[in-house]
Amino acid sequence: MSEQRNTGPEADDETGWGSTTRRRALQAAGVGGALALAGCTMGNQGDGGDGGGDGGDGGGGGGSNSVGDGTLTVATTTSTYDTGLLGELNPMFQSTFGIQVEPLVQGTGAAIRTARDGDADIILVHARGAEDQFLKDGFGVNRRDVMFNDFVIVGPQDDPAGINGMSSATEAFATIAETESTFLSRGDDSGTNKKELTIWDQSSASPTGSWYQETGKGMGDTLNQANQVGGYTLADRGTFLSLKSDIDLVIHVQGPLKDGPAILRNPYGVIPVNPAVHDNVNYQAAMAYVGFLTSPAGQEAIGNYTANGSQLFFPNALAEEPQFDQYVPQDYGGNTEELRRRRYQHWVDNIVPNDY
Repeated sequence: MSEQRNTGPEADDETGWGSTTRRRALQAAGVGGALALAGCTMGNQGDGGDGGGDGGDGGGGGGSNSVGDGTLTVATTTSTYDTGLLGELNPMFQSTFGIQVEPLVQGTGAAIRTARDGDADIILVHARGAEDQFLKDGFGVNRRDVMFNDFVIVGPQDDPAGINGMSSATEAFATIAETESTFLSRGDDSGTNKKELTIWDQSSASPTGSWYQETGKGMGDTLNQANQVGGYTLADRGTFLSLKSDIDLVIHVQGPLKDGPAILRNPYGVIPVNPAVHDNVNYQAAMAYVGFLTSPAGQEAIGNYTANGSQLFFPNALAEEPQFDQYVPQDYGGNTEELRRRRYQHWVDNIVPNDY
């Protein structure tokens, strides 16, 4: 764990498995049924391991364990793909479990709709309110925190709206509207678009007029388009940093990773589709994927992933104390917005390096 950051209060008050024909045996010594659980670890997988699970012989000598069939469909937000993170993680999972990962790269809203329809086995997304509704409606089970970063407001270097250095995202949005500076919205019901609309709702302005343009595209495409027209946009920090060398946009309003407003926090979660609702899903493989992402090896891979010399995501699945709130909707048991902010700030203080 990195040296603890001594930050003050938030700067802003803005507040069943697949059928037998779908399964295939995994021939791997020491990989037992426990690896299909969300709390599994990826260590000690060498030959001769003693991790026998359901169907394993416990001795690592040629035993086989069924981990669903040979394909796992992951509906996921564009930021995990545009940054190249999935290109790093999925081959690791595939080589361990012998399961081919098929990503469906969509905005968070579309990814959740795909899973509701039973056309994905698992989702990896970043809109906690929509994730909570997915859980409440019974379509998802066994949610886990995976990683986090934040959102930033970016725009042209000459900053025609004059928002650079503002400590309030809502004030920055209101200023963009007042000056009618070009703003590009993804307009695709993605996690980023949901966050953008929340900021507009809490601001004193309405996003209407020719200056406000919807791209209907993913984060990478929207950043490139904003770069071309000299406009502002809301972006997740990871995608922006991964494209930084190819665009001229700069960050004008920082997120909470750099002491910006709490409203710009951006946690990611992974949720398998409920096999009791869609019995065609590859639930066993989905749980193995959860176990991989939240394992020490998966978390290390996430933390080590960089682009243009910058870390893009910060892993937060491992904790000494139980984190029961990650499994259930945020309002379960009277959980408040203030507690959620404090939890995110705890991640920032204890996981993000001081010199980030």
